Amino acid sequence: MFNPLLAVQSPWIQPFVWMDYRLAVIFTVILPLVISIWAFVGKVEAIQRLMVIYWRVASLLMITVYLMIAALPISFLSSIMARILIPISLWFWADLNEEVSEMPASAIKLVFTAWRWAVTVYNSLGAIALVPFLHCAFFKGQKELLADPNCRIWLDPPWLYKATFHPNLTEQFLGFLALVGLAFYILCLGYFVFFKLGKQGRSAMG
Repeated sequence: MFNPLLAVQSPWIQPFVWMDYRLAVIFTVILPLVISIWAFVGKVEAIQRLMVIYWRVASLLMITVYLMIAALPISFLSSIMARILIPISLWFWADLNEEVSEMPASAIKLVFTAWRWAVTVYNSLGAIALVPFLHCAFFKGQKELLADPNCRIWLDPPWLYKATFHPNLTEQFLGFLALVGLAFYILCLGYFVFFKLGKQGRSAMG
Protein backbone atom coordinates (compact mmCIF):
# COMPACT_ATOMS: atom_id res chain seq x y z
CA MET A 1 0.00 0.00 0.00
CA PHE A 2 1.25 3.48 -0.87
CA ASN A 3 1.60 5.67 2.17
CA PRO A 4 1.33 9.43 1.60
CA LEU A 5 3.13 10.03 4.89
CA LEU A 6 6.22 8.42 3.39
CA ALA A 7 6.20 10.60 0.28
CA VAL A 8 9.32 12.58 -0.45
CA GLN A 9 8.31 16.17 -0.04
CA SER A 10 9.10 18.98 -2.43
CA PRO A 11 8.32 22.03 -0.26
CA TRP A 12 8.15 24.68 -2.98
CA ILE A 13 5.48 22.86 -4.96
CA GLN A 14 3.48 21.15 -2.19
CA PRO A 15 1.19 24.13 -1.35
CA PHE A 16 0.38 24.64 -5.03
CA VAL A 17 -0.54 20.98 -5.51
CA TRP A 18 -2.93 21.00 -2.58
CA MET A 19 -4.38 24.35 -3.65
CA ASP A 20 -4.99 22.95 -7.12
CA TYR A 21 -6.93 19.99 -5.74
CA ARG A 22 -8.99 22.25 -3.48
CA LEU A 23 -9.85 24.52 -6.41
CA ALA A 24 -10.69 21.44 -8.48
CA VAL A 25 -13.24 20.32 -5.89
CA ILE A 26 -14.84 23.77 -5.93
CA PHE A 27 -14.80 24.51 -9.66
CA THR A 28 -15.21 21.04 -11.15
CA VAL A 29 -17.45 19.30 -8.60
CA ILE A 30 -19.35 21.51 -6.16
CA LEU A 31 -20.28 24.46 -8.38
CA PRO A 32 -21.25 22.41 -11.45
CA LEU A 33 -23.32 20.10 -9.22
CA VAL A 34 -25.21 23.11 -7.85
CA ILE A 35 -25.72 24.53 -11.35
CA SER A 36 -26.85 21.15 -12.70
CA ILE A 37 -29.47 20.71 -10.00
CA TRP A 38 -30.58 24.33 -10.40
CA ALA A 39 -30.93 23.95 -14.18
CA PHE A 40 -32.93 20.72 -13.93
CA VAL A 41 -35.24 22.07 -11.22
CA GLY A 42 -35.71 25.30 -13.17
CA LYS A 43 -36.03 23.42 -16.49
CA VAL A 44 -33.42 25.58 -18.20
CA GLU A 45 -32.83 23.28 -21.15
CA ALA A 46 -29.76 24.90 -22.75
CA ILE A 47 -27.86 24.86 -19.47
CA GLN A 48 -29.13 21.36 -18.72
CA ARG A 49 -27.65 20.04 -21.97
CA LEU A 50 -24.36 21.86 -21.45
CA MET A 51 -24.04 20.46 -17.94
CA VAL A 52 -24.76 16.90 -19.14
CA ILE A 53 -21.99 17.33 -21.72
CA TYR A 54 -19.73 18.78 -19.02
CA TRP A 55 -20.15 15.80 -16.68
CA ARG A 56 -19.43 13.34 -19.48
CA VAL A 57 -16.19 15.10 -20.37
CA ALA A 58 -15.18 15.91 -16.78
CA SER A 59 -15.43 12.24 -15.82
CA LEU A 60 -11.83 12.05 -17.06
CA LEU A 61 -10.82 14.00 -13.95
CA MET A 62 -12.23 11.30 -11.67
CA ILE A 63 -10.57 8.61 -13.78
CA THR A 64 -7.31 10.54 -13.34
CA VAL A 65 -7.67 10.55 -9.56
CA TYR A 66 -7.95 6.75 -9.51
CA LEU A 67 -5.03 6.39 -11.93
CA MET A 68 -2.97 8.52 -9.55
CA ILE A 69 -4.03 6.40 -6.59
CA ALA A 70 -2.35 3.49 -8.37
CA ALA A 71 0.64 5.73 -9.24
CA LEU A 72 0.24 5.08 -12.95
CA PRO A 73 2.30 7.50 -15.08
CA ILE A 74 -0.48 7.84 -17.68
CA SER A 75 -2.46 9.77 -15.06
CA PHE A 76 -0.41 12.89 -15.81
CA LEU A 77 -1.37 12.68 -19.46
CA SER A 78 -5.06 12.14 -18.68
CA SER A 79 -4.95 15.06 -16.24
CA ILE A 80 -3.72 17.55 -18.81
CA MET A 81 -6.13 16.18 -21.42
CA ALA A 82 -9.07 16.65 -19.05
CA ARG A 83 -8.08 20.26 -18.47
CA ILE A 84 -7.99 20.85 -22.21
CA LEU A 85 -11.22 19.02 -23.04
CA ILE A 86 -13.39 20.62 -20.35
CA PRO A 87 -13.20 24.21 -21.66
CA ILE A 88 -13.68 22.94 -25.22
CA SER A 89 -16.82 21.03 -24.19
CA LEU A 90 -18.32 24.14 -22.59
CA TRP A 91 -17.77 26.51 -25.52
CA PHE A 92 -17.82 24.28 -28.61
CA TRP A 93 -21.57 24.04 -29.19
CA ALA A 94 -22.76 26.98 -31.32
CA ASP A 95 -26.47 26.26 -30.84
CA LEU A 96 -26.25 26.02 -27.05
CA ASN A 97 -24.04 29.11 -26.85
CA GLU A 98 -26.65 31.02 -28.82
CA GLU A 99 -29.48 29.76 -26.63
CA VAL A 100 -27.65 30.77 -23.46
CA SER A 101 -26.78 34.22 -24.82
CA GLU A 102 -30.42 34.81 -25.82
CA MET A 103 -31.78 33.78 -22.42
CA PRO A 104 -33.35 36.64 -20.45
CA ALA A 105 -31.27 37.93 -17.56
CA SER A 106 -31.62 35.66 -14.54
CA ALA A 107 -29.66 34.46 -11.53
CA ILE A 108 -28.90 31.05 -13.06
CA LYS A 109 -27.67 32.61 -16.31
CA LEU A 110 -25.35 34.92 -14.34
CA VAL A 111 -24.03 32.09 -12.14
CA PHE A 112 -23.57 29.71 -15.08
CA THR A 113 -21.78 32.31 -17.19
CA ALA A 114 -19.47 33.26 -14.31
CA TRP A 115 -18.73 29.60 -13.58
CA ARG A 116 -18.10 28.77 -17.25
CA TRP A 117 -15.52 31.54 -17.50
CA ALA A 118 -13.98 30.64 -14.14
CA VAL A 119 -13.65 26.93 -14.90
CA THR A 120 -12.23 27.76 -18.32
CA VAL A 121 -9.54 30.00 -16.83
CA TYR A 122 -8.82 27.49 -14.04
CA ASN A 123 -8.39 24.55 -16.41
CA SER A 124 -6.38 26.55 -18.95
CA LEU A 125 -3.95 27.73 -16.28
CA GLY A 126 -3.90 24.22 -14.80
CA ALA A 127 -2.97 22.70 -18.15
CA ILE A 128 -0.13 25.21 -18.56
CA ALA A 129 1.07 24.54 -14.99
CA LEU A 130 1.20 20.79 -15.68
CA VAL A 131 3.44 21.12 -18.73
CA PRO A 132 6.68 21.06 -16.64
CA PHE A 133 5.46 17.77 -15.12
CA LEU A 134 4.49 16.13 -18.39
CA HIS A 135 7.65 14.04 -18.23
CA CYS A 136 6.01 12.17 -15.35
CA ALA A 137 3.66 10.58 -17.89
CA PHE A 138 6.52 8.90 -19.73
CA PHE A 139 8.18 6.99 -16.91
CA LYS A 140 8.34 3.25 -17.51
CA GLY A 141 6.44 2.37 -14.36
CA GLN A 142 5.44 3.14 -10.81
CA LYS A 143 8.93 2.87 -9.35
CA GLU A 144 10.36 5.58 -11.59
CA LEU A 145 7.36 7.80 -10.93
CA LEU A 146 7.58 7.40 -7.16
CA ALA A 147 11.31 8.09 -7.24
CA ASP A 148 10.75 11.58 -8.64
CA PRO A 149 9.66 13.89 -5.76
CA ASN A 150 8.17 16.50 -8.10
CA CYS A 151 5.95 13.85 -9.69
CA ARG A 152 5.21 11.93 -6.52
CA ILE A 153 3.85 14.92 -4.66
CA TRP A 154 0.92 15.12 -7.07
CA LEU A 155 -0.17 11.73 -5.72
CA ASP A 156 -0.59 12.85 -2.11
CA PRO A 157 -4.17 14.22 -2.44
CA PRO A 158 -5.42 11.14 -4.35
CA TRP A 159 -3.84 8.92 -1.68
CA LEU A 160 -5.67 10.90 1.01
CA TYR A 161 -8.89 10.52 -0.99
CA LYS A 162 -8.27 6.77 -1.18
CA ALA A 163 -7.61 6.50 2.56
CA THR A 164 -10.84 8.41 3.26
CA PHE A 165 -13.27 6.78 0.83
CA HIS A 166 -11.70 3.43 -0.11
CA PRO A 167 -9.66 2.30 2.90
CA ASN A 168 -10.37 -1.39 2.27
CA LEU A 169 -9.61 -1.49 -1.44
CA THR A 170 -6.15 -1.93 -2.91
CA GLU A 171 -4.44 0.60 -5.14
CA GLN A 172 -4.03 -2.08 -7.80
CA PHE A 173 -7.76 -2.82 -7.93
CA LEU A 174 -8.67 0.88 -8.11
CA GLY A 175 -6.05 1.39 -10.79
CA PHE A 176 -7.50 -1.48 -12.82
CA LEU A 177 -10.97 0.07 -12.62
CA ALA A 178 -9.48 3.40 -13.69
CA LEU A 179 -7.79 1.81 -16.71
CA VAL A 180 -11.09 0.22 -17.74
CA GLY A 181 -12.79 3.60 -17.34
CA LEU A 182 -10.06 5.29 -19.37
CA ALA A 183 -10.38 2.74 -22.18
CA PHE A 184 -14.15 3.29 -22.31
CA TYR A 185 -13.65 7.07 -22.25
CA ILE A 186 -11.20 6.91 -25.17
CA LEU A 187 -13.58 4.69 -27.16
CA CYS A 188 -16.47 7.13 -26.62
CA LEU A 189 -14.31 10.13 -27.49
CA GLY A 190 -12.99 8.39 -30.59
CA TYR A 191 -16.51 7.49 -31.71
CA PHE A 192 -17.59 11.10 -31.34
CA VAL A 193 -14.57 12.56 -33.15
CA PHE A 194 -14.49 10.10 -36.06
CA PHE A 195 -18.18 9.35 -36.59
CA LYS A 196 -20.47 11.98 -35.04
CA LEU A 197 -18.51 15.22 -35.29
CA GLY A 198 -18.53 15.32 -39.08
CA LYS A 199 -22.31 14.84 -39.18
CA GLN A 200 -23.45 17.19 -36.46
CA GLY A 201 -20.67 19.78 -36.48
CA ARG A 202 -21.01 22.30 -33.67
CA SER A 203 -24.67 21.52 -33.10
CA ALA A 204 -25.29 19.67 -29.83
CA MET A 205 -28.71 18.65 -31.11
CA GLY A 206 -27.21 17.05 -34.22
